[in-house]
Amino acid sequence: MEKFLLSTDSTCDLYHDFIVENRIARVPLTFTVEKNGTMEDRLDDFRSYDEYVAFYNELRAGAFSRTAMLNYSAHYNHFLKLAEGGAEEVVHVTISSGLSPTKDVAAQAAADVKKLYPKFNVTVLDPLTATVGQGCIVMLALKCRNEGKTAEETRDFCNSRRLNIQHYIVPNDLTYLRKGGRVSAAAAAFGNLLDIKPIISFDDAGRLFPLAKVKGNRKAISFIKTKLEKDPPDELGMVFVVHTDNTPMANELVEFVRERFGIEPFLHIMGPVIGSHVGPDAFALGYLSKSPRNKV
Repeated sequence: MEKFLLSTDSTCDLYHDFIVENRIARVPLTFTVEKNGTMEDRLDDFRSYDEYVAFYNELRAGAFSRTAMLNYSAHYNHFLKLAEGGAEEVVHVTISSGLSPTKDVAAQAAADVKKLYPKFNVTVLDPLTATVGQGCIVMLALKCRNEGKTAEETRDFCNSRRLNIQHYIVPNDLTYLRKGGRVSAAAAAFGNLLDIKPIISFDDAGRLFPLAKVKGNRKAISFIKTKLEKDPPDELGMVFVVHTDNTPMANELVEFVRERFGIEPFLHIMGPVIGSHVGPDAFALGYLSKSPRNKV
């Protein structure tokens, strides 16, 4: 018997069909697209692959996407609906607290709903990661739920494994990181001119940082393969490849993991909330490893 309801927000970048099939409640976050001088608010609730590709094509054509990951009202309405439906125990996975205060916003929204429904309890998990790393924590929590673990046992298990999630994120260029204030205009222009690829990871506080810099996609792929060889996936075999409409690089990583480790990775296209910050043609690999984060 399931002892809790599993919930997350859309920055986990798990596909809609997977969410539905596994009975996971999800909060769609919002983003704003600026195009041709107009601003349009949108919901991160894509249902088809073509919707993801269309978003990245808009960015290629000159649109700019901004994100606001607080969304108190979205979280409040989400938890209220769960409470009204009879839920009493919920495990909710947010985006990293190192990127956004969404964890605190979700906790406050849950506490406010609890005032109306005293039996309603939400355990908020901070994955200290985002996109498919967050998805990995959701899948670990799903495993716990299906094994009959309690919310507290699930929290403790996920917290014990979250710093073993490795990340290698490769933006195609630095333009979108510049627009988001992550790098200076001069650094972005210089890096793009020389085809410099920053390889970005998450630190132990769940913040993004440049792990390395290489020249070109081939060296970026080689860097990731070398890291996998030195620190292979653990016994659960959870490997995630994600991209922003760059299937050639993503497929190369999938094939390497499949042939080298006998693991079939989860292959996803990144959603618009995190994808807004790295731009089109990025690719990344995340996995649950045997070693602590960034220690090998």
